[in-house]
Amino acid sequence: MNIVLIGYRGTGKSTVAAVLAERLKRDVFSTDAEIIKRTGLAIPDFVAQYGWDRFRTLEAAICQELRDRDNLIIDTGGGIVLNQDNIQALKARGRVFWLTATVPTIAARIGSDTQRPSLTGTKSFLDEIEEVLAQRQSFYRAAADRVIPTDELSPERVADIIVAQLSSCDD
Repeated sequence: MNIVLIGYRGTGKSTVAAVLAERLKRDVFSTDAEIIKRTGLAIPDFVAQYGWDRFRTLEAAICQELRDRDNLIIDTGGGIVLNQDNIQALKARGRVFWLTATVPTIAARIGSDTQRPSLTGTKSFLDEIEEVLAQRQSFYRAAADRVIPTDELSPERVADIIVAQLSSCDD
């Protein structure tokens, strides 16, 4: 069984994935890192050159390839939930954990990250976070087997919670 981490940028997916991988002796598969590897471009550069639609198409192909993989910690991009086929592929052999955080927490965590292209291109930083979170909320909720608020928790504590909840995901 895979452990699939979903959530908006800055909710802790990559950091928690690394903690889980070390603890559970599993490999981490990052969908964003795979896109960078395949294209040779940083995500902002890829999106600037080819657009979000092409990014989402490549992301979907990667999710389909993951359908038959097992025992991975899968760190997804924040928009993975926008395509229901992605979620079906990831759930084929995985349990989905939605990591959440408040807008101020997200802003503090990603404020200096230059590897995250704008999703709207027209909003202020905080307005973009609020708008995109609101748009994706129902997608995250529908995809998640479990929800974990990460605001006040260390990555190690989030990993503890995931490990403890793994056995109860089918409840």
